[in-house]
Amino acid sequence: MTHPSPHRPHADSLTTYLVIFVLLMLLLVATIAIASFDLGRLNIVAALLIAVVKALLVILFFMHVRHNPKITWAFVAAGFFWLGILLTLTFTDYASRTRPVPNSTSQVTLRPSSS
Repeated sequence: MTHPSPHRPHADSLTTYLVIFVLLMLLLVATIAIASFDLGRLNIVAALLIAVVKALLVILFFMHVRHNPKITWAFVAAGFFWLGILLTLTFTDYASRTRPVPNSTSQVTLRPSSS
């Protein structure tokens, strides 16, 4: 005698997939649009925010994480936590660098050699 599986596969409707697809395309257009504006340091923040929303939509709907057990959610959360650590370290490194000033003494120029 076979026992039914406690986790039945769940299939979303075609309408759900089409709505998510349209949302992803709108977010793609938003990514392209935000790149054409000069928002200073907010450009990277806006682009990363849009990218995280797109990643969440793909993970939740196309990878079916929203119908999976809590352990799957824990691993997804751990992945995003690790991504947050890496982005924080990257931005900290970027923010702590000194930017060279054009025509400063720190800039090395090569002179043509006189033969």
